[in-house]
Amino acid sequence: MNASQRDPQHDPQRRSSPEVDAVVVGAGPNGLVAAVRLAEAGLRVLVLEAAERPGGGLRSEELTLPGFVHDIGATVHALALASPAFRALNLGSDGRGGLELVHPPVPLGHAYAPGQSALLHRSIDDTAAGLGRDGRAWRGMLAHLSAHWPGLAASVLDPTALPPRAPRELLEFGVRGLWPASAVARTIFRTEAARSLFAGLAAHAAVPLNQPLTTGIGLMLGGLAHGVGWPVARGGSQSVADALVARLLALGGEVRTGHRVTSLDELPSARTVLLDLTPRQVLAIAGDQLPARYARRLERWRYGAGVFKVDWALDGPVPWADPALADAGTVHIGSTEQVARTEREAARGRHVDDPWVLAVQASVADPTRAPVGKHTLWAYCRVPNGSAVDALPAIEAQLERVAPGFRDRVLGRHVMGPAALEGFNANLVGGDIGGGATDWRQLAARPSLSLTPWATPVPGLFLCSSSTLPGGGAHGMGGWNAAGAALSRLR
Repeated sequence: MNASQRDPQHDPQRRSSPEVDAVVVGAGPNGLVAAVRLAEAGLRVLVLEAAERPGGGLRSEELTLPGFVHDIGATVHALALASPAFRALNLGSDGRGGLELVHPPVPLGHAYAPGQSALLHRSIDDTAAGLGRDGRAWRGMLAHLSAHWPGLAASVLDPTALPPRAPRELLEFGVRGLWPASAVARTIFRTEAARSLFAGLAAHAAVPLNQPLTTGIGLMLGGLAHGVGWPVARGGSQSVADALVARLLALGGEVRTGHRVTSLDELPSARTVLLDLTPRQVLAIAGDQLPARYARRLERWRYGAGVFKVDWALDGPVPWADPALADAGTVHIGSTEQVARTEREAARGRHVDDPWVLAVQASVADPTRAPVGKHTLWAYCRVPNGSAVDALPAIEAQLERVAPGFRDRVLGRHVMGPAALEGFNANLVGGDIGGGATDWRQLAARPSLSLTPWATPVPGLFLCSSSTLPGGGAHGMGGWNAAGAALSRLR
């Protein structure tokens, strides 16, 4: 959707006054969720987006060849399906509201060696059976959490809500999730299959696996795989953004695309302003209006490792050496040691020759993303923030190792290193897709230590990007809670 597609009934030029109740800068998932929540409360909302299409990390494009739809950012929407924000908005995951989430036969496969893989099924029993002597340990770690995922997801994704919505599950999650994933993989599991499967889950934290709290990421993602699955949006993740925009327009809101904001002084008068921006961009447009102490806090914000991403158009399915991987929506590639080494070295600013690779074959679940008989695939590996090194050979070598003949299936490819990712979306600073490092220091103070971290010291100014609690992911909770905080102040 672009500026010309706005509902003319809500054109501000038709109003007697140009003033709006709320301005949201940035139309990523957090910004759009915030806008919809404010509009549902009766506010007149204007969203300003620098790109020509709304969506941010939810955008989809024909990056390679006509007819092949690729997600530039997020593809797998377990967090959205479990998010209290998206569940409250009820955008129609059954397809009736314009958004349909579809599941691959298997949420995740992990190729830890050529022809050798571990599978994470929706069923925890099937997963445990496939892990052999580690099956009991896997069930012991995840059975209770995955069976009680609504309360767990609400408590973890909305950590400032008091009292916690599921105190028992949150306590269990906290006691287990506090530990470094490397220690848990080494002491709890005895086989490479289980160790690598868990290490790959924990590596979504984008920090070295010997850091505290990395086990929590593995537990959360594994529990959601068993509890709700790892679905993709039919037609591409853009359909999630489009559903949010449609809801906003129906409520009288407006989205202006192709509108880059360089200063708060450019904004129309409003009762409240929400910025779906990371600290670097916040300082650029609002630094002169922020108290010095708060500005220094934002200046000290640390961005995490970057990613190097490749999209492929394929003339057929990926020729996995282990045929079981053909049914997996997401495939992790690499041994436990490779996973740990890649994350450790990327955080230190170093490259590895054989990185672990995260791949998503969305067309396994959603054949509308490619012409009949064809497929899409994307993959990334972790690299140092801002890296200019071409990681394409390393990524394709890893794929070829576990899927011999992969290169022969390639019809077209599209490469995005850290600089290209940041050029596409300024929030992806140095290729960091999480809005800032997610080590223990920046998990609690995100971006500041407070029960309302979305509020700034400037009256009426709020932050709602992935640099706020609860962090990265297309769950919308940063926007949901920022909007809630703004509404509370307005009242």
